[in-house]
Amino acid sequence: MGFATDAIHAGQKPDEVTGAVITPLYLTSTYAQEELGKNKGFEYGRTHNFTRAALEQNLAALEKGTFGIAYASGLAAIHALMSLVKAGDHVIVTDNVYGGTYRLFELIMSNYGLSYSWVDTTKPENILAEIRPNTRMVHIETPTNPMLSLTDIKAVSAICKEHGLLLVVDNTFMSPYFQNPLTLGADIVTHSVTKYINGHSDLIGGINITNNATIHERLRYIQNAAGGVPSPFDCWLTLRSTKTLAVRMKQHNENAQKVAQFLLTHPKIADVIYPGLPDHPQHKLAKEQMSGFGGMVSVNFKEFTDVQQFLKKLKIFTLAESLGGVESLVCHPVSMTHGSVPKEKREKFGLTEKLVRLSVGIEDAEDLINDIRQAIA
Repeated sequence: MGFATDAIHAGQKPDEVTGAVITPLYLTSTYAQEELGKNKGFEYGRTHNFTRAALEQNLAALEKGTFGIAYASGLAAIHALMSLVKAGDHVIVTDNVYGGTYRLFELIMSNYGLSYSWVDTTKPENILAEIRPNTRMVHIETPTNPMLSLTDIKAVSAICKEHGLLLVVDNTFMSPYFQNPLTLGADIVTHSVTKYINGHSDLIGGINITNNATIHERLRYIQNAAGGVPSPFDCWLTLRSTKTLAVRMKQHNENAQKVAQFLLTHPKIADVIYPGLPDHPQHKLAKEQMSGFGGMVSVNFKEFTDVQQFLKKLKIFTLAESLGGVESLVCHPVSMTHGSVPKEKREKFGLTEKLVRLSVGIEDAEDLINDIRQAIA
């Protein structure tokens, strides 16, 4: 089936009892047992929920995967991945990841005997140089947040397979519509469902998706044992949202391209970072491993004072954390999403106080451009 068809139908069928077209919302913590040792496949709400199972099947299909394991947040999904490794193990990570991922790995998980190398994964040879006898996993984010740098998933997959390493790809910025890392050799794809997959800024969620039955069995065990599951209502809301994911992503992409092109011409802008622009250093790779360029645009202003005024004067763009909603948002990563990343680390990959991150929504592109124009003026 095509993406839009799967988005609407995968994992969902009319309710057998009533014929309801929309997957029911099962709000229950417990299930009646037919007799001792016999049930209908459902025992306890943390372990099994029909609405959650439908969402897991739906998102797995969209990522060209077999198994989906849902969590209460994107960070809960990433935390579960750290249960696939153990004390003494080493993990290689893209240096410019979401600030919350850095905080979880470096400031929390390192206390439990895990070690991390922060690497510029745009050059696969950097990963190769960092592999140690105790390396077990490579965790990449592509495009990165907020520098929009790309990593060649196929090339990194080849390295991981040669050295027996798990490859995890955070695909949050692209969504399954524009990029499918499993088809490029990744072992696990992770998403903050909060962002594009949900797209309506009204819930928190995460998911891990894999084709590997052994990995799925372990992650399913961890999901139940640690208990970081999403609520049935959040799963139901996300199922509602995935039905429009294809049309939303097309509009995000179209609007972001127009916004990026406009910003290129403005005299107060030093640099526009968007994979869809021909001068993006990995534009060729973007066209090869992605079917679109997404809705995220990062902008370097020439002066920090212009940044301050710009953020204050915007009317349609809302100054807020998060991204991927139908409404346009603007973020100042240094003081917001990446505040936990040390200054010397973030400046190493180009993240300074002059950078602004735009999550371009699906409003009329002309209105968004006019809002940017008046705010800069």
